[in-house]
Amino acid sequence: MQYEPVTQDAGATASPTARPHKGRIIISSLVGTSIEFYDFYVYATAAISVFPFLFFHSDSDTGALLASLATFGVAFVARPIGSVLFGHFGDRTGRKATLLASLLTMGIATVLIGLLPTYYQIGLWAPTLLAIMRFCQGLGLGGEWSGASLLAGENSRPGHRGFDAMWPQLGAPIGFLFANGFFYLLTQSMHYDSTTATHQHPFLIWGWRLPFLASLVIVVLGVYVRFKLDETPSFKKARAAGQVVKSPLRETFRTSWREVIRGTFVMPATYTLFYLMTTWILSYAIGKTSSGLLGISYSRFLVLQLISIIAFAIMTPISGWLGDRFGRKAFLGTVTAAIAVFGLAFGLFLDRARIGTGENADMGHLLAFLLVGMTLMGLTFGIQSALLPELFPTNVRYTGSAIAYNVASILGAAVAPFIAAWLAATFGPESVGLYLTSMAVLTLIAVLSVKETSRVDLDAIGGQAPDDEPEKVAVG
Repeated sequence: MQYEPVTQDAGATASPTARPHKGRIIISSLVGTSIEFYDFYVYATAAISVFPFLFFHSDSDTGALLASLATFGVAFVARPIGSVLFGHFGDRTGRKATLLASLLTMGIATVLIGLLPTYYQIGLWAPTLLAIMRFCQGLGLGGEWSGASLLAGENSRPGHRGFDAMWPQLGAPIGFLFANGFFYLLTQSMHYDSTTATHQHPFLIWGWRLPFLASLVIVVLGVYVRFKLDETPSFKKARAAGQVVKSPLRETFRTSWREVIRGTFVMPATYTLFYLMTTWILSYAIGKTSSGLLGISYSRFLVLQLISIIAFAIMTPISGWLGDRFGRKAFLGTVTAAIAVFGLAFGLFLDRARIGTGENADMGHLLAFLLVGMTLMGLTFGIQSALLPELFPTNVRYTGSAIAYNVASILGAAVAPFIAAWLAATFGPESVGLYLTSMAVLTLIAVLSVKETSRVDLDAIGGQAPDDEPEKVAVG
């Protein structure tokens, strides 16, 4: 067996069990994921409210919307590729450098989107370049989540890993608040009404670009914070023991392929719920009444989303605490069953005859729908950053958890807004709820197949017999 030398950094000489300052870990994992999700949600919002008008030419509003949502899904195809790419280096060279690289990949792509010419300037090159940048966003996020989760989880306190590993998850609602809050301030200050505006409106000419360009400033902040990180104790221990492998991807599927499958199917309900409650519901709410939608102005509905996302943020740490208190399996199984029931109530919440349209729409009714959905979202999402990494040993934890998380994004998120938009236009909003229920049932089956991991020692996961050793990379 041939070994490849790996150069140790200064941090490798420290005690493998030394733990860095807790505040630095929280800030590093939270700031990074907040930035990453900000970038991702800026695109998601623009995919509904801007890109159908500026980047896609179609004979119908629905056709332009579906084309825009198709490019939205491109990132989810890229995310598993990003998980393999960044997972390889995260498991071989460490978490720190990989987290910096994923942040830069996402941030640079987001800034470039803000500089792109539109369809009316360069024709079909515009959606092509947009899709390429969206792909790069997906690559970056494909490596970001696992690295941030490992950073928090591998530095967690005994018995509190669910709560301590939760901090990267809190970046999702924070990123959403910043992204959509920025769009709200712009639309209000520029008097933009999505139901009446033309292509000559200043918001559609240059205003929409500002949230993308602003990513440059916050990415610089994120790089600064993460540059001060040290490696996690678990990775230091694995490196000191000579357990770093040459090919984390091959080792993952050699030793942990069952965990990859289980982890993948634990997530679809979470993904589907979130993108129905953010991306699809936005298209349903602000779409024209002539197309069978609600015809609510973008700025009015965005206020409801910003309020509901607070419920998401509040429930995320509660999810981590409850996951520690009752165990991952029992808690997540209960929440997933509640999501299935919520799906059955879509018709009750979203029937046009019940809530009205346009200026006469019952906004309180819609807010109740969003609050229920986002409460469930926080409860199902908060514990995932502890559960998925707990399925894998240290030497493939980055790769394994990243693949599971990001392949699940294809099943539960990449196609969700597209499928939901088609279902709503064809069969009504109750069919979208049945779609969510079916994904929840699939997830519930997977949750029931997972072993309880809340009390498992991360460093003891995947212990191997002497005759079943991985192909290692020599240290030093």
